Amino acid sequence: MRKGFTMIELIFVIVIIGILAAVAVPKMMATRDDAKISAEMESVAQAIKNLGAEYTAKGKLDDASVAEANSATKCFKITEKNDGNITVTLSAVSNDCPQAVNDGVKAEATKNGILKADGAAKTFNFAGSGIAR
Repeated sequence: MRKGFTMIELIFVIVIIGILAAVAVPKMMATRDDAKISAEMESVAQAIKNLGAEYTAKGKLDDASVAEANSATKCFKITEKNDGNITVTLSAVSNDCPQAVNDGVKAEATKNGILKADGAAKTFNFAGSGIAR
């Protein structure tokens, strides 16, 4: 008699692998979104900090610096006013910032004071050696 697996045994193994994949894939996708949210929050916080430091050092903001800050963030739009203040706005859902990431970024940004409590744009007024809110 030949030794090997029966067809039923192979089907059971395939079913078990399918169940494990059905549980693991959504968890992996959620972890990936959390990483994107965390990276985006770090990018916007660093951009605000860098623009504040530049304004403090030079007394003005260069257009190139604002453009660089915008290229570093995918879910936010940073605009400069003529007085050196910047406004941070949550961008619309896009390929770079899908719905799940956009929603997570909005929640984190309102919690951390980057956006207003209702998720609206917030202006940062640079003064002295720090940020006057």
